Amino acid sequence: MAMRMSTLFLRTLREDPADAEVPSHRLLVRAGYIRRVSPGIYTWLPLGLKVLRQVEQIVREEMDGMGAQELLFPALLPKEPYEATGRWTEYGDNIFRLKDRKDGDYLLGPTHEELFTLAVKDLFNSYKDLPVSLYQIQTKYRDEARPRAGILRGREFVMKDSYSFDLDEAGLDKSYQLHRDAYVRIFDRLGFHYVIVQAMAGAMGGSKSEEFLATAENGEDTYVHCPSCDYAANVEAVKVAAPQPISYADAPAVHVEETPDSPTIATLVDRLNELYPRADRAWAATDTLKTVVVMLVHPDGTREPLAMGVPGDREVDEKRLGAQVEPARVEAFEESDFAAYPALVKGYMGPQALGLESESGVRFLVDPRVVEGTAWVAGGNRHGYHAIDLVAGRDFTADGFIEAAEVRPGDPCPNCGTGLEAARGIEMGHIFQLGTKYAEALDLKVLDENGKLRTVTMGSYGVGVSRAVACIAEGNHDDLGLCWPRNISPADVHIVATGKDDAVALYAEELTRALEAAGATVLLDDRKQASPGVKFKDAELIGVPTIVVVGRGLADGTIEVKDRRSGDRREVAVDNAVSEILREIGRS
Repeated sequence: MAMRMSTLFLRTLREDPADAEVPSHRLLVRAGYIRRVSPGIYTWLPLGLKVLRQVEQIVREEMDGMGAQELLFPALLPKEPYEATGRWTEYGDNIFRLKDRKDGDYLLGPTHEELFTLAVKDLFNSYKDLPVSLYQIQTKYRDEARPRAGILRGREFVMKDSYSFDLDEAGLDKSYQLHRDAYVRIFDRLGFHYVIVQAMAGAMGGSKSEEFLATAENGEDTYVHCPSCDYAANVEAVKVAAPQPISYADAPAVHVEETPDSPTIATLVDRLNELYPRADRAWAATDTLKTVVVMLVHPDGTREPLAMGVPGDREVDEKRLGAQVEPARVEAFEESDFAAYPALVKGYMGPQALGLESESGVRFLVDPRVVEGTAWVAGGNRHGYHAIDLVAGRDFTADGFIEAAEVRPGDPCPNCGTGLEAARGIEMGHIFQLGTKYAEALDLKVLDENGKLRTVTMGSYGVGVSRAVACIAEGNHDDLGLCWPRNISPADVHIVATGKDDAVALYAEELTRALEAAGATVLLDDRKQASPGVKFKDAELIGVPTIVVVGRGLADGTIEVKDRRSGDRREVAVDNAVSEILREIGRS
């Protein structure tokens, strides 16, 4: 049954919504695909729901094709399974929690690892039952602190999550590759450019991890790639190539010098060159070791200071740091915190008062570039003083390393050393090997071929289904509106009947019925009161790939067929219209 604009639940807008930050948000609202309910929560209107279902079907076909089986869990979940895995606490404020009338604790599902694990535990008990891959396409809920960009980052969203269950690591590797191949087919069909990058598993746990990122200038994720080899990684997952340790047998002794008015790296470099010039070259930020201190807030509410030593020419990347310390949350180190830790001299902190041999009570981690034997200028732990010729391994010892410093274009590729290039993207899929974390927590074991109990090993694989709609829109629009790929579009053909001539309306109806009989889906603009100009603008805005105009040319026996994506127009004889349009949309 054709969708008729005269009765369709649709209202297009000429102005951008005030809160729209990205093209997909702006155009999906203006074209009547989605409607905001509250921050991060949207209604899918009829056109939008059709597009969402098209994406779901592509995902479903490829998951079924790789042998996965679909099920559907509830969104309202009991606390107990999440408490058993520790995630009731780890999720902190990021989940929606509620109580029933009997004061029982529940949550709205953010992900369903626990439920998948318990379902397999309930039904399977032998190695003969494995491997198995299960998936669902379902609404998820996360209490985003800053929902933004429409359906790209919402508090309620549709996701495909799947899990593989195998007896051993070799089986997991096979299941992981099957999912990876399926994801390549899914994203190839969705019609946007994407890259596969190394990623962090985060609070989900696990080892091998990759993200599928749609390339987008306004994407939230930054990734780097090497122009000389196949290395690509989300900046959170980039591993710095640490230099070899250096002998410090002949290094000069550390000495603390007065450096007045130098609480920043820039002012410190100026003071060093002014007061303690080097004979070989000028001092630079790369010679300094910056100590950055933050407060970690753990899911149980405990607070822990963390100090980090990074080269002075680098800033701490909040996203990289956050990925390293999950599930803890990073907060600024306030004045009251400095008062509680007097060993930390604001603006002049140095590693001598931190690390393994100190009594400061502050954990100290350093950038991988700070290897044994490297010499630095760092805070002297006295206001207005810095330590010069401070040697790692001799004058201070860290508690470990942390990958928290910013990654820059031109940094050496960890694989081949070529300068890295940076780009931005939108996370569309994430696959990783969970291992036995959830199986151990929930006691998922099966009998192996020798009759011994073995803990099952798992993989986890997600696709942002509703996010994909926005991502496709991001890559398929122009100044006039959306330009859907044909396999995603809410209709095959948008027929625009212009003018008030009854013959035009009658032929548009006849053409609609003929195309539908041939299997095409049609959006018919049969509105009597709308002007041709309004109809044309709406057709461009809505973005169906083939637009057919029935108007004045009908008197001469022709209609116009327009390709929305290329803008090409051609006149088609009425006698050949059905066959020509079917060929245009690939249904001949």
